[in-house]
Amino acid sequence: MTDKALGEDPAELEDVVEFLRGSLPFNELDDENLADAVATLRVSYHRHGERFDVDSPRPGLRVLRSGAVDIRDQDNKLLDRLGEGESFHIGGLNAENGNVVATVIEDALVYRLPDEAYRELRGKHRGFDRYFSGQRSRRLRRAARFQPEPHALLAPVRSVMTRDLLTVPPQASVHQVAVAMAHRRVSSAFVVEDEALRGIITDRDLRTRVLAASLPLDTPVGEVMTPDPEAISADESLFTTTLRMTQRSYHHLPVLEEGRLAGVVTTSDLILARRDDPVYLVQHISRQHSVEGIRELVEGMANLMVHWVNGGMPAQQVSQLLTAISDAVATRLIGLAEEELGPAPVPWCWLSFGSQARSEQLLGADQDNGIVIDDRATDEDLAWFRELATRVCDGLALCGYKYCPGGIMATTDQWCQRLETWKETVRSWTRTPTNDAVMRVSIFFDIRGISGEATLADALQEEMLKQAGKNSIFLAALAASALGNKPPLGIFRRFVVDRDGEHRDSLDIKKRGVLPVTEIARLHALARGVVAVNTEERLNALGKGEFMTMVDSRNLMDALHFVQRVRMQHQCEQVLAGETPDNYINPRKLPRLAREQLRDAFTIIDEAQSAVRQTYRAGMG
Repeated sequence: MTDKALGEDPAELEDVVEFLRGSLPFNELDDENLADAVATLRVSYHRHGERFDVDSPRPGLRVLRSGAVDIRDQDNKLLDRLGEGESFHIGGLNAENGNVVATVIEDALVYRLPDEAYRELRGKHRGFDRYFSGQRSRRLRRAARFQPEPHALLAPVRSVMTRDLLTVPPQASVHQVAVAMAHRRVSSAFVVEDEALRGIITDRDLRTRVLAASLPLDTPVGEVMTPDPEAISADESLFTTTLRMTQRSYHHLPVLEEGRLAGVVTTSDLILARRDDPVYLVQHISRQHSVEGIRELVEGMANLMVHWVNGGMPAQQVSQLLTAISDAVATRLIGLAEEELGPAPVPWCWLSFGSQARSEQLLGADQDNGIVIDDRATDEDLAWFRELATRVCDGLALCGYKYCPGGIMATTDQWCQRLETWKETVRSWTRTPTNDAVMRVSIFFDIRGISGEATLADALQEEMLKQAGKNSIFLAALAASALGNKPPLGIFRRFVVDRDGEHRDSLDIKKRGVLPVTEIARLHALARGVVAVNTEERLNALGKGEFMTMVDSRNLMDALHFVQRVRMQHQCEQVLAGETPDNYINPRKLPRLAREQLRDAFTIIDEAQSAVRQTYRAGMG
């Protein structure tokens, strides 16, 4: 059909301007250039079945005002399905895929930006051009990384580190080092030899390793230092530094520039920031002497998340911080219980499963935990661990971490067992992997030790990887489970939402967007023996190990980051409105750009599920 110019009615033109302002990539243009683009637009109507290919007359960028279009390659494979507000340029698509055809599948009203104007805009505006220079995943990546303003924790650690360091040789006596530290009024000294960092000595080391051990004052510092201390690059963010120091209980962390010692960051440096920074919260949780004291500290966690999200912190870092707080709460509750119960009769480890194990927790998380115990434990010993579990799980509930509806908690005898019993349980799962059973147990394959003897958690995870990786039937059942939660996209890429009930017109973004990605990453990781548990780390490892293409790995990460960002923003809005945070979003309430980007994310997830179906099809029967 021949297209025609837009009319001259100012109201009609303004309507087109507003429509394009909410559509990618026209949102990149300023008002003047957007108006110039609108002035060149042509409009046309196309019926179901009409096609556009490289030989079609009147080339240019076509924007769907209404209707839907399928994009297929020369083998008739569906590459994309576009709807309102989305655009395509046949020439550009052919350059990437070859012999691409666009077919109208729902009567469409189309705005066409003529080829000359289209190329002029690409030459003048980097943002506009970049949209067409990459696939949807690249566009998602930009959206997921958008930050309204830099958050304080995203500043480099060099902005707070101390550069005035005390360095000593390993041959210096502990007396000489102590005198130098007192004179300089510092709490640490760095042992350096041949310009290389060999160790660190702190006030605490002098107390516990020298004075308490009654060592002579002429003892060389090299004998009592912490050798080869972990260090961090000066380019790392305060967030990364904070997380590492809180999770590993570091009080001093050397900072390197170009591989050489350049400074030190201490917990005091970080606490000098604001009370709402996580290092303050985690440290004060560790100093509480009652469950009530811990509960009072974490009551404001929802407001902290709002602060971090609105400050521009990436979604994956927010979830890591919330998980670090959960870890600190569990660790302190364990400590309080041990103070009353006395020391454990045998080595043991407190386990986290699911989102906490993956460091991907958000608000409203249930408890998913267990205990693995040394095989030397007697039946009488198990009573100590049951009492510990009761105290810790009850404490977590009082602090806002709900009891698991499915009973996946250390208070359940099945999940508080000796290591060999755990291993036999894992073997039984892989021997009889019904789809229902796999769906119920898959959460256990995301495992991380929180407190206690980490080697017990490592041994259990090693058994899980061994049993899962060699059992194609189990992996096929796991694949079937991973395909159970489909992204909520229907025909014409329209969102599939609940039609009635409490969550009418909404979709569960966790169940339909987050879980499919975590399940796909878990499946491939178990199949390939990848030790990482965090979803992003799993996808990175799979891509680097060539078990998944780097493109597919990065696409899924981008989709996950964007979906999590939408989920967090929804929860923040609920917190500010005084509502209980949940995972149900109404896509119609999202800005048009966010809706389009969410469709992109769901499309990527759907494609990844299709790849799973192909890979594990033989075992699925």
